[in-house]
Amino acid sequence: MVRNVAVACQGGGSHTAFTAGALARLLPAVGASEDHRLVGLSGTSGGAFSALAAWYGLLADGAGVEDRLHALWAELCADGPVDRTLNAGTVLGSWAVNSGIGAPQVSPYYTPASEYARERLREALERTVDFGALPGLAGPDAPLLAVGTVDVNGGHFEVFEDEEITPDVMLASAALPELFEAVEMDGRYHWDGLFSQNPPVRELMHRTAAEKPHELWVLQINPQTYEGRPRSILEIADRRNELSGNISLNQELQFVEQVNEWVDAGRLPEAEFNHTEIRRLSLDRRLPLSSKLDRSPAFVRRLMADGERSAESLLAREGPGLDPV
Repeated sequence: MVRNVAVACQGGGSHTAFTAGALARLLPAVGASEDHRLVGLSGTSGGAFSALAAWYGLLADGAGVEDRLHALWAELCADGPVDRTLNAGTVLGSWAVNSGIGAPQVSPYYTPASEYARERLREALERTVDFGALPGLAGPDAPLLAVGTVDVNGGHFEVFEDEEITPDVMLASAALPELFEAVEMDGRYHWDGLFSQNPPVRELMHRTAAEKPHELWVLQINPQTYEGRPRSILEIADRRNELSGNISLNQELQFVEQVNEWVDAGRLPEAEFNHTEIRRLSLDRRLPLSSKLDRSPAFVRRLMADGERSAESLLAREGPGLDPV
């Protein structure tokens, strides 16, 4: 039996370069396997950026998954004196605020740096992905692509799928309120997916029987566990951010596990439900919160290499039918 695989990519700023490295190894392996089939990709914030580039590389003519992911992150890296200066200042400012030093905070609505950063993100996306081609790539035979945001006005999660995804949707998913203005779409304002499903899981599960995943691979950026007790202001800020980013993910995974229990107990019809194995692939190095804003090339390359190694370990554990490509 062919096993359906869905991949959910958690948000986490620059730390999601780890996700890009992992996807560059995972998706080609699934595509080359006769026993596995990719049925969905989801993401928020930086996880959504990598998911989009991988999905596009998988379906579009020309460059493949790995090339698209490397092209995207090359675009996202701080390049040139202005960008490098902005990157260093942003990282330092984040560290100062989280350390309790009392560094001044400026609303993104009152600084030109916010507009510059947003346009840099837009340019990076549009140079990597032809958004006008997305409707032609989406379809019944293509894996689902889902991107999470939150509706600031309505106070509810909003997920965009396939051809609904535009540069504005991607910018909304990455619109951290302290750094970026809310993105207006259809008369409503949207913020970073960190406040919503991080990443969307429900949409990957609510499929037809033939498209439901037998395996859900979660690319998790925020550490699940913590040794000891956070004591300093920085340690507390770091752990608080990790826990906040994991809340919705753990809630959705708990529901998947509950459905699995009902399936295994025979309480749900097999024609409509199946057991979904959850496999977490986690960033195994603890990094400070401020580094989620660090776009320095060396830092990004190191995280991508971490993702590649972790993915290869997962593929080796999966056994026959899934070999690193």
